[in-house]
Amino acid sequence: MWSITSKLSRAGLAFLVILTLMAPSLAPAAERPDTFADLADKVSPAVVNIRTEKTIKQSGIPDIMKDPRRRQQDRGQGQTDPYEFFRRFFGPNLPDQPSQPREFKQRSLGSGVIVDRTGFVLTNNHVVEGADQITVHLKNGKEYEAQIKGRDPKTDLALIKIKTDDELPFLPMGDSTALRVGDWVIAVGNPFGLENTVTAGIVSAKGRAIGAGPYDDFVQTDASINPGNSGGPLINLKGEVVGINTAIVPQGQGIGFAIPVNMAKKIMAQLKDKGKVIRGYFGVVPQKLDEKLAEQFGMEEPKGALVAFVEPDSPADQGGVKRGDVIVEVGGKPIPDTATLYKVVADLKVGESIEVKVLRKGETHSLNIEVGERPDEKGVKPNVPQNRTDLGMTLQNVTPQIAQQLGLKEAKGLVVTGIAPGGPAAEAGLSRGDVILEVGQQPVEDVDSFYAKLETLKKGEGVLLLVQQREITRYLVFKLPE
Repeated sequence: MWSITSKLSRAGLAFLVILTLMAPSLAPAAERPDTFADLADKVSPAVVNIRTEKTIKQSGIPDIMKDPRRRQQDRGQGQTDPYEFFRRFFGPNLPDQPSQPREFKQRSLGSGVIVDRTGFVLTNNHVVEGADQITVHLKNGKEYEAQIKGRDPKTDLALIKIKTDDELPFLPMGDSTALRVGDWVIAVGNPFGLENTVTAGIVSAKGRAIGAGPYDDFVQTDASINPGNSGGPLINLKGEVVGINTAIVPQGQGIGFAIPVNMAKKIMAQLKDKGKVIRGYFGVVPQKLDEKLAEQFGMEEPKGALVAFVEPDSPADQGGVKRGDVIVEVGGKPIPDTATLYKVVADLKVGESIEVKVLRKGETHSLNIEVGERPDEKGVKPNVPQNRTDLGMTLQNVTPQIAQQLGLKEAKGLVVTGIAPGGPAAEAGLSRGDVILEVGQQPVEDVDSFYAKLETLKKGEGVLLLVQQREITRYLVFKLPE
């Protein structure tokens, strides 16, 4: 009997010791809320529904599409018949006369969060871009007109201002660097127009790059985010905004992305003061290092940003950066990869002289670069040849010099600078020297926007291109690689 009691006592003591040791790790679980109702009540009044309206101009069907002789001539030369594309969408009986351009109103819904009592609202750029009219609807039923104070397409953020003298509910902005994977968060917004929808989840990951742009640094969450949630806040248990919900993975469930609030705070400050974002600029095109490249450049590990191209007369060019250099430090900050380089340079003050360390043929060199203003922030697009090998072509923005060489009336579109034999571009009928003017019946602004448009399409899907080929402008159907 004694032995049994002694064993139980020893077991009980051991159990107490284990509980004591585990107490710190169990504490966070004990703080988990039984309900998010109080938090939802607290934050919902400052989350708004943004309704936009913009005028869309749609051009008529080109005469060439209605000319059977021209279509027959093209087919006889082995060219793709673009009329098939129009027949699928407009039917077999196209009008005899050219259709006139028409206008229609496009309405859309999104979300936003009021960030101060005077009515500044933080949202996504794609929610308000091109809007002729913006209406903000609050949970209490009040509606206000709003105007855009500034937009930043690079990070997909926008700041709008509600036109009112009323004091409005607002949410404080937290610290996204303090977020940990596994922290509880809620998303509030208007998915599919369903106002003030609250979903809960955790932080799934931090620092995600999803191919949206060079400044990708998303917070991933499994709190449900759907179309209409764009621009709404991601909120921690303190009721602070820690992210702006921006993107989802359509094929997945529980995979949403938010712009971290620390990035949003920097962008918002510039949008509020200047109406735009001014970023630092070196003028280099970096390439990701892998182990094989690092070995070729005499490096022990693939850390740094390999310079693949230096823009002529850019700050980097004037500062002595050369193709093949590996940038490893900027202003005392280590540069482990290309993503870090973009972010560090963007935050530099224009006009300041900064020390940059590069590896060149196994030796470290210190260079001084005077930081410039990113050209595309001033309305001038850097003219760096772009390449997506899966498309089978290289593209470059048409400059006035290129337009003159090609005999173009305007410096618009993208010139095809190279074609891979047997690739998707070659199969579509594109050739070196062709100029792409439209994609999906929308004018092409630059290489980045062209690729962004293709990213919205499914693999294997065809897209209509308007292409100038020597003296002839015609449509081609470009099939995306599967």
